[in-house]
Amino acid sequence: MVFSRTRQLRTTKRLTGDRKGDHYPFSLQFYQLPPTENISLTEFETFAIERLKLLKSVENFGVSYLKGSLEYNAKLESELRKLKFVCLAPNDEIDDKVYDIRRKDHISHFILRLAYCQSEDLRRWFIQQEMDLFKFRFNLLPKEKVQEFLRFNDLEYVAISGEEKDLLQHDLMNSTFGLSTAKLEDCEFYKVPFQAALDLVRPRKVFLSKGFAFIPHKDIVTLILNDFRTRLSKALALSARSLPVVQSDERLQPLLSHLRPYNMTSNVGRTRIPMYRQSFELSSKSFPLCMRQLHKSLREHHHLRHGGRMQYGLFLKGIGLTLEQALQFWKLEFTKGKVDSEKFDKTYSYSIRHNYGKEGKRTDYTPYSCMKIILSNPPSQGDYHGTVIRSC
Repeated sequence: MVFSRTRQLRTTKRLTGDRKGDHYPFSLQFYQLPPTENISLTEFETFAIERLKLLKSVENFGVSYLKGSLEYNAKLESELRKLKFVCLAPNDEIDDKVYDIRRKDHISHFILRLAYCQSEDLRRWFIQQEMDLFKFRFNLLPKEKVQEFLRFNDLEYVAISGEEKDLLQHDLMNSTFGLSTAKLEDCEFYKVPFQAALDLVRPRKVFLSKGFAFIPHKDIVTLILNDFRTRLSKALALSARSLPVVQSDERLQPLLSHLRPYNMTSNVGRTRIPMYRQSFELSSKSFPLCMRQLHKSLREHHHLRHGGRMQYGLFLKGIGLTLEQALQFWKLEFTKGKVDSEKFDKTYSYSIRHNYGKEGKRTDYTPYSCMKIILSNPPSQGDYHGTVIRSC
């Protein structure tokens, strides 16, 4: 990209071909080729700030709602429309409005790459939000567009034929949760080498035959996300190598520094702890002994079993942690261990929202009393809940 100090009238410039859809045929992108056109510094800053707002919203909605739920999808779609990052082109018509939105999406992504390639913490945050955004957008693609999108991005996930699906009908239905005979007819399956689908093979979510995994349409996004993460991670590493050139431009350096989120310091590689967590760490020294034991174990092992999570989680709720703060607190600790962000969202976030009356019977639970803790079943090996006094 080349930058000018003043805003100029932009003549739409196509990178390949003359038709508007040549470079941006889909509302979803893998961001493989960087933009090469001229843009003004004003446009540079506007695009970057609006994308940063979008990624912060992606992060916040992921904390407040179950990812993929109706509430999450509605909130994120509304934010995409408000910031003009989504526009589905009906009947394959890509007019100037659609083109400009996709162009903005493309350019703004690469601008934030420059701002977020500078440390491991920044890269991790950026990759996670872009993956969540990509997954949401992929699920908006019409089914007939998915195969075109895969081919366009050199992803060799080919849907099996109707004849092969009929031949494997029994096995596919037995290996795919919730798949009935009626649903099987409309469900696309993709045949891929099993090594490419280990995240689905490990929990036995797919049918295996002769070295191939048969992936239902609803799960193919898992493979595509892995590919997206790998490509983006490599691209950020390459961007980091070119930083000296970018930083030598006195026009860009202040803009890029300003684009880091409020919870990151300007010092590369260091994270500012939110104020509620600073006071929380200080006050934990005054916790009851049983809660201090749970807090210490969580800090050491980055995990607590169900009994410990219930006892400590309701205690934290009782001393004033909001639902959003609780989700951030538990996620930050668990992802320091063997639990990645996606597994936390699927496995642990529901019970936290349940404790706050946002799921299930929507009961507003209160912290355990001392008597309940004392009379409950004693902890087994690997557990840290209960009371220290009783176990002595």
